Order: sequence, then structure tokens, then C-alpha cells
Amino acid sequence: MKCIVYEKWDDAELRSTLQQPPLSAQKAPPAFQNLDRPTTDEILAGQYNNFYEFGGGKSIWPQAQKLPTQGWQVSVGGEVKTPRTYDLDDLKRRFRLEERIYRFRCVEAWSMVLPWIGFPMRALLADVKPTARARYVRFTSLYDSDRMPGPTFQLGSRPWPYTEALRLDEMANELAFFAIGIYGHALPKQHGAPLRAVLPWKYGFKGAKSIVGIEFTSTQPATFWHTVAPDEYGFQANVNPNVPHPRWSQATEKFIAHGPELSWEMRDTQLYNGYADWVAELYR
Repeated sequence: MKCIVYEKWDDAELRSTLQQPPLSAQKAPPAFQNLDRPTTDEILAGQYNNFYEFGGGKSIWPQAQKLPTQGWQVSVGGEVKTPRTYDLDDLKRRFRLEERIYRFRCVEAWSMVLPWIGFPMRALLADVKPTARARYVRFTSLYDSDRMPGPTFQLGSRPWPYTEALRLDEMANELAFFAIGIYGHALPKQHGAPLRAVLPWKYGFKGAKSIVGIEFTSTQPATFWHTVAPDEYGFQANVNPNVPHPRWSQATEKFIAHGPELSWEMRDTQLYNGYADWVAELYR
């Protein structure tokens, strides 16, 4: 089944937002190349995003261009032996960049396949050396109330800035990834420039965008969506077709891949988004 959801799929202004500096990276390992579906068209991926700091719609790319990225730094602290503050050049020098072609599954039951560029989270773990007390890690996104008005619909207390978190063993998994690029170049703003988390076995809201802080903690941190609606957005948030969202099924998904229109094909959702061989042991 194929359904058209958005007619105007390409224009010069949209395309200009995707024209970012190229990044050199090691080609994706075979395990992260041979998926059962095609890579999503870059134009489609660039126009259909969630970025709630800028609003609640999917065509958020024009508003996201207000994101300030000059002089970006990310601070890493908390329960670590070696606190760090990195800028983008530090990340490129210190960590070997590689491509990862991953499935992406939104909790809203739509999906894509995206070719990220970045480095495994475990590489950062090795650099900052968590202490024996560290059990969790929290990611904090940039929030600037003057430029980021948030959605117009009610979000409870709106606990900005956006935060997400993982268990330490999840962060150490081979799949867990920090992205600074996509489609061979630096991240466009609508994709969460200049640094975002990518966790392909979890629902997309776990992947914090525009990260400015990484804090290691001994206790489970509060996170944005779990605070706003704990009955709808769990802390763990692993993709599971057998556990419905309170308002819709998670058994199938709308896979977005090709144009010329932004359209989808219905597919069955896989446990852990098809990555059970990599992560199932974490939850036994």
C-alpha cells in the first residue's frame, strides 16, 4: 500500500538547507549496509522531521534554520574521570568518522533509512572514562527561548531543555552512535545539527538533537517526553511491535523512501527495529 502525504516535495530553498560541507568518513561496514529496504531520498528526509523546539509540525525545516550553530561546544561531565569540552573540530580529530546506514523508527509509526556519519558512543566512553558510580548518561539539547518557541499545542509543563538518557551499557553498545553528518556532509539544521544521538533500536525521540551537554549519573535522569507523558513515552523506548502506544498500534509502520512525492509504504515493524542480534542481550 502506498499513500501520498505531501505533494510539494522539492524546492530550491529546501535544497539549499541540505548543501552542507562534505565530510570524509570510512565506508559503512557490511553489517550496516545490507538492509532490507532502500535508503530514504535526501530531499524527503530533509523535509519531514520532528524538532519540537521549533514547533509541532513535520515540515519544520524552515523554522529550524534559526538554530544557532556557530562556536558550538559540548561539555561532558558528571561521573567521569576526565571531563571534557569538545568543539566540532575536536570531535573530528579525536574520533574516527565512519558511515552507518541505519533504520530509523519514529514512535509515531513512520520510518526511514538514513546514512549517518559520526562515531560510536563507546569511543567517547573511552575518552572520558566513566567512574564506577556511573550507571546512566543524560544528553541535553540546546534551548534558546528567543529562537525556539516550541509547539503551539499544550505539552504539560514543557520541561525545556530537551533531555534524553540511556543506561551506560546501552551507550557502550556497538550500535549507539553520535552523528555529525548525513548523506556525506555535515548535518543540516533540521536533522539536529551539529551533533545528535542515533539509537536505531529505539524510537526516534530517544535520539537527542543539537547536543550541548553529556552528563554521567549514578541514578536514572528525568527526560523530556517521559516527564511530559510517562504513560505514552517510556524511559527505555525500545522498538517493539507487540507493545502498542496508548493511542495507536506499533505493529506496522509507514516507510518513507522515494519521491517524487513524500509517500510511504506500509511495512511490518521488527522487534528492536531489526537489530535484535545486536541488543537483545541487554534486556534479558
